[in-house]
Amino acid sequence: MSGSASTERLSRLLAMVPYLLRHQGIPLEEAAEHFGLSTDDLVHDLELLFVCGTPGHLPDDLIDARWESGRVYLTNADPIARPARLAVDEAVALLVGLRTLAEVPGLHDRDALDGALAKLTEATGEAAAAAGAVRVDVRPGDDAVLADVLASCRRALAGHRRLRLAYLVPSRDERTERDVDPMRLVTVDGRWYLEAWCHRVEGVRLFRVDRIESAEVLDVDGTPPARAVSRDVDSDLFRASPDDLVVTLDLAPQAAWVVDYYPVESVTTAPEGAWEQASLRVRLRSADTRWVRRLLLRLGAGARVVDPPELAVEVREAALRALDAYERAGTTAR
Repeated sequence: MSGSASTERLSRLLAMVPYLLRHQGIPLEEAAEHFGLSTDDLVHDLELLFVCGTPGHLPDDLIDARWESGRVYLTNADPIARPARLAVDEAVALLVGLRTLAEVPGLHDRDALDGALAKLTEATGEAAAAAGAVRVDVRPGDDAVLADVLASCRRALAGHRRLRLAYLVPSRDERTERDVDPMRLVTVDGRWYLEAWCHRVEGVRLFRVDRIESAEVLDVDGTPPARAVSRDVDSDLFRASPDDLVVTLDLAPQAAWVVDYYPVESVTTAPEGAWEQASLRVRLRSADTRWVRRLLLRLGAGARVVDPPELAVEVREAALRALDAYERAGTTAR
């Protein structure tokens, strides 16, 4: 069962328990129709409820579900059917989080967020008053360029205007200029990103705001085309881009763990004639080779750069500088 299907089923089961408790003896077909299920699917859900309950998993802790007579009866489910109640500190944290989220520009489905915030504020009373005294600052720090770029992005989003960006591509140490139609600003792990339709590549791209050297708001309509679809930044933030640098590495057996911890594009057995210690050859894409250099320094004798050759030179020079600094530190200590 997929993650989305499991989540949907869990939501249905949580709604099913209080409903069946209020409608004891409801015909199986009627209950199935109420939840939009076939009777077989409803029976599968009831079989799952039969092994659910409160911690302990003793017979008295589990839900008792019966349906053999063609009617559904549910008992021993009151604790699960009881509405969840937030403690004051939990309600405050949730309110502050929602209010902070509401301040993020370019947010989709703001009506749903405003509705949830209004209902929670009305229901929590004391917690709502306490949350009103808390402020979270999600603005950038003192970097004037970053602040200016963010301000331009916000103006473009509010006015549906196109932006002209001067953007640094670190993997090529190249400054590019491109016109984009902004879609939203998001923060991930403390960094700001601009999601936009890029006219240079005719596709949706995610730009790190701290790599935008300048952003000019143009007097041109900046409404993204209908085919511009936002990505899921939680699971798909680092989607490979044509701008990324392709890196090929040979890994010794002790470094094979890399393929389990980093997003690699391909993994094959090291070809004949490769570095004698190599067991795997991997390809990966990187928008910024700094983390690849750090990884290679960490792996030491467990990895070799196949391509690009300039990356191998950079890693070797970094290793020599580190060794020299270590030796100087040792001499000073003596």
